[in-house]
Amino acid sequence: MNLGNRRYIITGIFLLFGVIFIARLFSLQVATDDWRAKAAELTEEKVKIYPSRGLIYDRNGELLVANRAIYDLMATPRKVAPFDTVAFCDLIKMDVEDFEEAFNKAKRYSRYKASVIKKQIDPEDFARIAEQLHKYPGFYGQTRTVRNYTRGIGAHVLGDFAEAGPKDIEQDSYYIPGDYIGKGGIERTYEEELRGRKGAKYVLVDVRNNVQESFDGGRLDTAAVQGQDLTITLDADLQAYAEKLMQNKLGSVVAIEPKTGEILALVSAPGWDPNLLVGSQRGTNYAQLQSDSLKPLYNRAIQGQYRPGSIFKMVQSLIALQDGKITPATRITCNRGIIGCHGAHSYDDLEGAIMHSCNPYFHQVMKRMVEQGEEESRFKDAQIGLNAWKEKIHRFGFGTDLDSDIPRILKGNVPGSSYYDNIYGELSWAYSTIYSISIGEGELLINPLQMANLSAIIANRGYYYPPHVIKSVGTDGKPEQFLEPISTGVDEKHFETVVNAMQKVVDTPGGTARRARIEGIEVCGKTGTVQNDPLPDHSVFIAFAPKDDPQIAVSVYVEWSGFGGTWAAPIASLLIEQYLNDSIANPAKEQRILDAEFLGP
Repeated sequence: MNLGNRRYIITGIFLLFGVIFIARLFSLQVATDDWRAKAAELTEEKVKIYPSRGLIYDRNGELLVANRAIYDLMATPRKVAPFDTVAFCDLIKMDVEDFEEAFNKAKRYSRYKASVIKKQIDPEDFARIAEQLHKYPGFYGQTRTVRNYTRGIGAHVLGDFAEAGPKDIEQDSYYIPGDYIGKGGIERTYEEELRGRKGAKYVLVDVRNNVQESFDGGRLDTAAVQGQDLTITLDADLQAYAEKLMQNKLGSVVAIEPKTGEILALVSAPGWDPNLLVGSQRGTNYAQLQSDSLKPLYNRAIQGQYRPGSIFKMVQSLIALQDGKITPATRITCNRGIIGCHGAHSYDDLEGAIMHSCNPYFHQVMKRMVEQGEEESRFKDAQIGLNAWKEKIHRFGFGTDLDSDIPRILKGNVPGSSYYDNIYGELSWAYSTIYSISIGEGELLINPLQMANLSAIIANRGYYYPPHVIKSVGTDGKPEQFLEPISTGVDEKHFETVVNAMQKVVDTPGGTARRARIEGIEVCGKTGTVQNDPLPDHSVFIAFAPKDDPQIAVSVYVEWSGFGGTWAAPIASLLIEQYLNDSIANPAKEQRILDAEFLGP
């Protein structure tokens, strides 16, 4: 047999086997019903099992955030029989146009797979719908879990829980369309801990997506892992009381435990009940909050950037004492020719200058730190001195996010030489150009959380813990980053003059914060009246108590309300008294605050 004939025989054999194989496949998959049906059953599908989200408790073990069941109305288009659309939409309380859009979208996605028609239906409403669903084949309810905010407080701290958007899904493969995610506050910061881990169930489905049986006896299935519970630092009762005091006002309250940096209360006013952003009315309620002219969604406690006013004079005092530019006995004439001042004083030492909030005193204190050279070198000296001053201010947490676990903190502004170079040009400005920052005005900006932290620093005599809201993740305790104190670089001895002056601000007849006095408790505080020309000033106050064993440090901002001692100071004292004594001795003082209204100029 020659080589050519052998090649034809081999080729023929391969072709014969190929024809036989194709014929057999046709017989099994097309001609034989049993095998066709069996092939359909061998389509594997992975069904996700969602875990319960972790619960959130306050520092005393009170449940603040729980889970509750709601329902999504689902539809499998191929199973839907002809029905009265108007009657059905009336049953589910949905506009006909919105329903038709949702149902057509479902059909485009898949006629055999279920799609959501209406989301987050409350159990009470779904119970009414469920009684009639048997009339509408192809429609059914699917249980989901959403958050339930048991006290309706702390919306800005807790954040909210909503459907994951395209960016969330793009950034984290854990999420798919229809999943939910923490959108703000600690719901966002601790999302990974709270969400748990999804499980999976593998099933065999037919070509119409009907489940036939478990795949491989369920050996590949995995259970969902529940999210970790969180214990947070808020005191629910104090938080609720602070929100009550700030009703009908614009502003903020922040209270910190100085010895730990734990945030006891954080209020931005006006606020809202976090339950408004749960359920089928979430979209409507969110739109209303977003369009509200008073901006309730805006977190003034961490994003409001204000001039600190006279409160900043204590920081100037401390870094000047540390640098040896002044001593507690240093006296400076109240020269109203260089900057305006108020009150009956003329030649204070440091304690008196803090008590009387003497502007010329602190004008000269900062000048000693920033500009000390000859006249001809004052521009260069101011540049060098201001940058050194800025570094010291940063050590108090100003111009930083304080390494907090609260998301989206705005750092404020502590201007250095580059800031003024951009405005005036390099070496074209001197201390005489920027002196307003010496008294907490001008370009200096801070947020209320930073001011409460300043109060904690003074209470601790020189250090702070990063202010935070987490007390324990599951049973693992607090993250280590919140256990290390941060030093300001100012020696403890320099704080005594400032602390004594703050006590006299509250206790001395004629002191600017007499309304902050509490019988039996030594309160140390400092008022601020933040300039806001041509509009009314903001009322500001920081305080801590008790003086020698500080348990709470507070900052209060009340916008458009005037002098710091008139409104912010009594609010702070009521919070301190409630926290330390669990009661208020002077109901008339409390009622005055509750009756006050400051909602704009």
